Amino acid sequence: MPSDLDPGSTVFFTLTIDGESLGFFNGCEGLASSVEIEQHQEGGNNGFVWQLPSRVTFSTIRLTRPLTPDTAKVAAWISSVTTGVTRPTAQIAALRADGSEVARWGLIDVLPVNWRGPSLDPANPGVATEVLEITHHGFTD
Repeated sequence: MPSDLDPGSTVFFTLTIDGESLGFFNGCEGLASSVEIEQHQEGGNNGFVWQLPSRVTFSTIRLTRPLTPDTAKVAAWISSVTTGVTRPTAQIAALRADGSEVARWGLIDVLPVNWRGPSLDPANPGVATEVLEITHHGFTD
């Protein structure tokens, strides 16, 4: 398989909130959902127990990156929560090094839940990174 078509070669991710880009991230984890199952035992049926879906839950998504000027956009989005909660839609796209898209996930009712800036310690030099955590109510196209 040619390397330009290899879906395993993602290098970075983009986050877009209602059409406005919050920049590039080099880490993304938590794109997951699970279905809670309720068991129902039917009288007279000893062959199996019904497994019925009940609630779908979605995990918190963590995006990480080195500190960039786009941090100001993240701060503005988080600050906007204090003036009233609006739950926009979002898009996370996985991109290759050449910028071509591997996959895209649409998210419904997105809300920032945590942001952690860099630890600036001259005794421990390293890349200054930030972590943004978001929650959502489900996936969309």
